[in-house]
Amino acid sequence: MLIVEDNPGDADILRKLFSELKYNPANLIFADRLSAGLKCAERKDIDIIILDLRLPDSHGLDTLIRVQGVNPYVPIIILTGINDEGTAIEAIHSGAQDYLVKGQIDSQLLSHSIKYSLLRHKVVREIKESSLTDELTGLYTRKGFISFARQQLKIAVRSKGDILLFFIDFDGLKQINDTFGHQEGDNAIKEAARILKETFRDSDIIARFGGDEFAVLVINTLKGSEDVLKNRLKENIEIHNNLKDRKYTISLSSGIARYNATPPDTLDELISKADALMYEHKRKKNRD
Repeated sequence: MLIVEDNPGDADILRKLFSELKYNPANLIFADRLSAGLKCAERKDIDIIILDLRLPDSHGLDTLIRVQGVNPYVPIIILTGINDEGTAIEAIHSGAQDYLVKGQIDSQLLSHSIKYSLLRHKVVREIKESSLTDELTGLYTRKGFISFARQQLKIAVRSKGDILLFFIDFDGLKQINDTFGHQEGDNAIKEAARILKETFRDSDIIARFGGDEFAVLVINTLKGSEDVLKNRLKENIEIHNNLKDRKYTISLSSGIARYNATPPDTLDELISKADALMYEHKRKKNRD
């Protein structure tokens, strides 16, 4: 385990907590600068990284990005101060698995965070490394999405994590096919996939669910994130539609369902809710 933390007091607290968890001190590697941490992160025996984003030689999200660039295959837990949780949340959106607030960490919380981060990262890697991807878009297929989503719902029950499911339909694809040919229809699907990749995080699960349907599982959401994501999607669609020399515009209808952990929704129930809301959105657009 690699711990990148420049404050000696905070480093000592972590040593004590790991001692309570009976971790072998020989398996703990400490670095007090990002430069030293990056060298350690290159090691093949690193299983997890605990990373302070405020270091003498690096600050903010750039710290995370540089570590990910050296070793994208290891889960990262962010250390943050009580007044800097906003940056930690942004780090989660950028691919970190979890964050811990200094002064509020005990051995049980630390153990839970490590186990959760390892499990979630393992599931993400298994899906990404499988062949369950759509050849046209590079997104997950329906089968890949269902496989991953079921695992994430199990994790959400234990961790009480908050999850959103976006179900999205491409409006007017048949008209594009009929007017410009199926090759252009394929290009439109690929463009919609690019928009979704720009809108959602790398850690979210984006799939081409059917011919002109997409599904996105948004993990570890926060209060208000639904509106933020809806607006981001709308803005990214507008950016693409404002490009020069366009033959047609992209239009996507979406429905958003929030996962209920008590009692837990099944994946089919969550998909059905989002699908019904998507058709409601589509009907409203047609009326307008």
